Amino acid sequence: MEKHTSYEDLDATALAAMVRAREVSPRELVEEAIARCERTNGTLNAVITEMYERARTAADNAPLVGPFAGVPFLMKDFGAEVAGVPFTEGSKFLTGYVPTEDCELYRRLCDAGLITFGKTNLPEFAMGTTTEPELFGPARNPWDTSRTTGGSSGGAGAAVAARVVPMAHGNDVGGSIRIPASCCGLVGLKPSRGRVTLAPHYGDVLGGAFQELALTRSVRDTAILLDAVTAATPGEPYIAAPPTRPFAEETRDDPMPLRIGFSTTTPLGDPLDTQCQAAVITTAKLCESLGHTVEEAAPEFAAEHLWERYTTLLAALMAWAIADWARRTDQTPTEDCFEPFVWAFSERGRSLSAADYLMAVQDVQRAVRDLSRFYETYDMWLTPTLGQPPVALGTLRYEGDPFELRRRMARFSPYTYIANASGQPAISLPLHWTEDGLPVGLHFTTRLGGEGPLLALAAQLERAAPWAQRKPPIT
Repeated sequence: MEKHTSYEDLDATALAAMVRAREVSPRELVEEAIARCERTNGTLNAVITEMYERARTAADNAPLVGPFAGVPFLMKDFGAEVAGVPFTEGSKFLTGYVPTEDCELYRRLCDAGLITFGKTNLPEFAMGTTTEPELFGPARNPWDTSRTTGGSSGGAGAAVAARVVPMAHGNDVGGSIRIPASCCGLVGLKPSRGRVTLAPHYGDVLGGAFQELALTRSVRDTAILLDAVTAATPGEPYIAAPPTRPFAEETRDDPMPLRIGFSTTTPLGDPLDTQCQAAVITTAKLCESLGHTVEEAAPEFAAEHLWERYTTLLAALMAWAIADWARRTDQTPTEDCFEPFVWAFSERGRSLSAADYLMAVQDVQRAVRDLSRFYETYDMWLTPTLGQPPVALGTLRYEGDPFELRRRMARFSPYTYIANASGQPAISLPLHWTEDGLPVGLHFTTRLGGEGPLLALAAQLERAAPWAQRKPPIT
């Protein structure tokens, strides 16, 4: 596809503009994406399920409507079901399960014009900060194939970074969009609680801590996609406050001067890698140069207690997920059906009483009230997304104690889960690279419902310190 060699340099918005101008057809874009997938996937192991013929048919019949008309896309094999396509959530327990109904999010992605040609790799039941499932094997980082892509949307991160697609679906209950965004040098937004529907199967997951969206290479793609999928369905348990104007419009103008607090320490007291510290300082200075007031400051809350109680809720979530799938597939779950970490973590969840669970909810919500006072003074909290650059594959291997592994995960990702607990929007931006050429994401969190100012700041930073020209060795 020689005349379209610029594919890898264009975001989804630009590719859709080419389709609308009849400079390229949806079928040509899909074939280009498939060829790139075929060329890189043997190394990266990003895509685990092919939907090639389905995508070709869709491309040949694409109505050329929607903001991303004709643009190739990938779905994460978790949460969002696609009718007629095998769905595993990274677990052999779901081998053979094929949904009969599209989820609402997938319908909206199709209405936006996206053409899905595959599904991406993830850890079992998306429970991890690295993507190394036993069922499919590890996804590999295109910046350094010995390193993690992050998790749980690690396959999506690898595919977008390697220019297979300009963006790909992801979801997030503890950092699963933002962690791979940091590891792979991408934009990753976790929206506010209640912003994106989980219909039809779920009303909420963990009190709204779980949210859907995507990993992208540009802020405008993230904003336009959020506009396309944001709308409540009847019966939603949470509905985020509607934006004052489209998110895409927010990215076109610089934000009003903001007050930003930044941290180079972690809430749990774990050390930050020196390059992550340097990334924060550099970004703080950049924000200041753009007219924002920047000070060293952090929310005050019982951090260890919040982490412990939120981890308790995640154990309950794991127990629920297994029970839910056992009921939906009419199977009896046994230990040999799951990876050791997932089974052991779910055992902790099954040991909790209803009162234990609700006490943990209460404790998390109390901590959230405390940390939210920070946002009465500051508009944003700036930290690195992760405590380290992408670590070597195998670093986050299970060693027999699920809570010990969760604690190591927290050292790697010391900030992301806080926004899930609070429901606040948070974004990881690829603003820094190490001396060895590894990406380091910068993490901004703001008030609940504040995606508009968050995206405006993100777009301003992208204009001031553009990253689009950076490409990994594998593309």
